[in-house]
Amino acid sequence: MSRELDTAVKAAMAAGEITLGKFGELSSPEIMAKEFKDFVTEVDKACEAAISSLITASFPDDSLLCEEGTIANGSSGRTWIVDPLDGTLNFIHSFPVFSISIALCNPEGDILCGVVYQPLLRELFTAEKGCGAFLNGKAITVSSRTGREEFLVATGIPFKEYHYLEFYMCMLKDVIRDSAGIRRAGSAAIDLAYTACGRFDGFWEYRLFPWDFAAGVLLVREAGGTVTDFGGNHNVFLRQSIIAGNATTHPMLLEKALNHFSEERSSK
Repeated sequence: MSRELDTAVKAAMAAGEITLGKFGELSSPEIMAKEFKDFVTEVDKACEAAISSLITASFPDDSLLCEEGTIANGSSGRTWIVDPLDGTLNFIHSFPVFSISIALCNPEGDILCGVVYQPLLRELFTAEKGCGAFLNGKAITVSSRTGREEFLVATGIPFKEYHYLEFYMCMLKDVIRDSAGIRRAGSAAIDLAYTACGRFDGFWEYRLFPWDFAAGVLLVREAGGTVTDFGGNHNVFLRQSIIAGNATTHPMLLEKALNHFSEERSSK
């Protein structure tokens, strides 16, 4: 394990302990609205502070890009991308699905290492570029399922932007016909981690932020899967819409995205 990945693991686990100490015990004053249907809690902020402190202490020349606003402009060209609590709404409602996501990118935009930690299950997903993906230290791979009657596919349902809702619903109907089931966990980081270890056969979501997917993208790729945007481009940071899956599900989902999202089709 590199020093970078070791630092990411320690930071994720420190944040995880903070979440475990408050899960199910949040009070109303600890919950704030950031914008329409989007919330932040004192736990998000505490987790972000713990993560950024550990990273900055180990790598003071690196930059930080964190969901809750912590920013550092370092001189190295490398950037740590952090979601201190992915699944905040789940956490607020004591729904036990949330995670911490930490990734490191180089100046060229390559994701060098990534961690997704699910504290309640003590599941630690880790990956380094070129070194494979792991769950609690054991190597993982994407699923090998090829029959649409077997596929379990994850997605994220639009919750505050509705201009693409009709496109999304049309694609959802199409995927339902070509799968055994659909799941919506409420944490894109978990969706990608579960795709990496084969629990899900594929995942798609339109318009995410880098902290939602950076670590999970590396997990899927290092587990043998494919991740692109809705136009089939491998640089997912440009358009920030994610399709992930194995050798069968990724092209299936990509074809449906190109059919239903016209702006992605025109950009291909």
